[in-house]
Amino acid sequence: MTATLDERATARLSVFQRLAGWAYRRRWLALALWVVALAGVTAGSQVLGDDYRNDFSLPGTESQRALDVLKRESPAQAGATVQIVMESDGGLAQEGTRARVERMLADVRGLPHVTGVAGPYVAVSPDGTVGYATVTLDGVAEQVPAPAVRDLISTAQAAEGDGLRIELSGDPVRNAEESEGGAAEGIGLLAALVILVLLFGSLLAASLPIVIAVFAVGTALGLTVLASHVATVADFTAPLMLLVGLGVGIDYALLVFSRYRSELVDGTPRDEAVTRALDTAGRTVFFAGCTVIVALLGLVLLGLGSLQGVAVAMALTVLMTMLAALTLLPALLALFGGRIERSVRRRAEKREARGRRPDGEGWRRLSNAVERWRWLAVVVPTVAMLALAAPAVNLQLGFADAGNDAPGSTSRQAYDLLADGFGPGYNGPLIVVVEGGDATAARAAQEALGDAKGVAAVVPQDGAGSGPTTLIVLPDSKPQDEATGDLVNRLRADVLPPVEAQTGATLLVGGSTAAVVDYSDAVASRLPLFVLVVVGLSMLLLLLVFRSVLVPIKAAVLNLLSVAAAMGVMTLVFQEGMFGVAPGPIEAYVPVMIFAIVFGLSMDYEVFLLARMHEEWMRRGDASAAVREGLATTGKVVTAAAAIMIVVFGAFLFSPERMLQQFGLGLAVAVLVDALVIRCLILPGVMHLLGRSAWWLPGWLGRRLPQVALEHG
Repeated sequence: MTATLDERATARLSVFQRLAGWAYRRRWLALALWVVALAGVTAGSQVLGDDYRNDFSLPGTESQRALDVLKRESPAQAGATVQIVMESDGGLAQEGTRARVERMLADVRGLPHVTGVAGPYVAVSPDGTVGYATVTLDGVAEQVPAPAVRDLISTAQAAEGDGLRIELSGDPVRNAEESEGGAAEGIGLLAALVILVLLFGSLLAASLPIVIAVFAVGTALGLTVLASHVATVADFTAPLMLLVGLGVGIDYALLVFSRYRSELVDGTPRDEAVTRALDTAGRTVFFAGCTVIVALLGLVLLGLGSLQGVAVAMALTVLMTMLAALTLLPALLALFGGRIERSVRRRAEKREARGRRPDGEGWRRLSNAVERWRWLAVVVPTVAMLALAAPAVNLQLGFADAGNDAPGSTSRQAYDLLADGFGPGYNGPLIVVVEGGDATAARAAQEALGDAKGVAAVVPQDGAGSGPTTLIVLPDSKPQDEATGDLVNRLRADVLPPVEAQTGATLLVGGSTAAVVDYSDAVASRLPLFVLVVVGLSMLLLLLVFRSVLVPIKAAVLNLLSVAAAMGVMTLVFQEGMFGVAPGPIEAYVPVMIFAIVFGLSMDYEVFLLARMHEEWMRRGDASAAVREGLATTGKVVTAAAAIMIVVFGAFLFSPERMLQQFGLGLAVAVLVDALVIRCLILPGVMHLLGRSAWWLPGWLGRRLPQVALEHG
């Protein structure tokens, strides 16, 4: 039977057109499905609650082996510890002060999750004014409930007064003191709405991308909360999902909506405008989203515990935003299309009546200027970007400790008291586990450690019963100092091996400070493979989409440039202490996650711009015109999209969490330089330099590659 004309037309429709047509026709069903999904996962997550837990264990590292030995042989020594630090100007040995301290410690011993209390009168500063007691808990810091730790803090500080000051430190205390934040997301959304209103001139039109982002991020968050009960998901996952989801979600919806608006201005009927927008911008969003997901899933290769859960959760967020842009947005355009169309046409008529230049004329002039000064447009910004990236050469990975906490927090106050009373190393002791050997092994290890350069003191701590002996090694440098990391490596490589050979014992250097060194080394050692896989897969995707050899290479180099610039700025601000920020290391997992996110987002802009350039190239075969029209048609929307991402990411600088501040600054700087420097100057300059060869593909390779087109022919 001969197919009808309508059937043949339908058969020629792309997947994106059919998806748009379904969502447009079944608008209420599409909206209902999203509402049910969001409401369902939100209700389920509120009923069950989250089970976030951090997992920074690294099987095979020496610090992890030391912890495993303690857990197996002496569980009482393996739990997290809290230091109760006391100061009395009149001296802690005064009779009244001593009695109050001992009563307080007796109360602490009776608290839930407390397995032991040691001190404080075996640990008093030389002048007798500062002392500390060590409280051992029944689990690692992430396992002890925050309310129980807050009870411990209030019980200890209840003894304050009459010249006695009490502060507490330790990872459980820092976790319990963490603020919930929340203002950053609101600031980012409000700023994004303002930019969208200025761009579209309509509150309704400006609200659609934000609605899309809220639905997508809300659904992804609910699913992640539910998944936390069956998989390891870090407690910092939710704010990172908000950070990425709001920026990406608003951007994807904005790009599709902008193409829809352009079709309306050209006189296309509403239903056809939706299908065309999805078949062009929607197709681009799909491939751009895939690059971000590939980059994020590359984090799984690092094998760093809960970071794998974070990577999957953020990839899920990007997937949901992509689906929302392709299904929920057409439904909303069907519902509100009439009002939006009237607003768009009124604005176009006013623009025409005022005799203003056509859209994109300024970008065409910029492209012409870049073409005329192509070498200058490439070389000067590249040199500036490399200068901005230069500080990243000295990037120091680690983790913020109590010395980076707010000055008024009890953890920071305790940190300062310990440093003043005993020395900086007391805030980051190393734990040497002596396993096996005879009774002389611990003494030999203690002597060797005491003579080692960089060690301030060695305090033996016998295990219970037949458990291993532990030696507390106090460095003479702060936990975050490079000298402390060097000490850990020196003890393992030079100081302890001769003792092991002499006594037959196994000596393991552990503790939280050593674990940070191991974690940072693991990230640094696995980073090259991670970068290679992410860059390689992204280049392969671009090769398939644009059928060009040079375009993927150029894209990878420029994206790496924006990542390097972001790392350089982060180093200056957070590591070197620029603008009054407390100096300290960059959180060990932040650079790899920023690389994944920034590389993916940079590929977004690359795909958005190159898709229009490729469209013009395929239609006209004029390389110069392709660059000019690509900038003219996407320059405004890409700049607006970048501005939205910058304000959403930059809003996280208001977060109380140092880690989120680092993420916010790194991502905001990367998008800023990517949009203003790379996409406006370097990219068009390189494309003009390459000319027709930018789209070159060897014939033999072209015959073997599958057809993956951004344009539906």
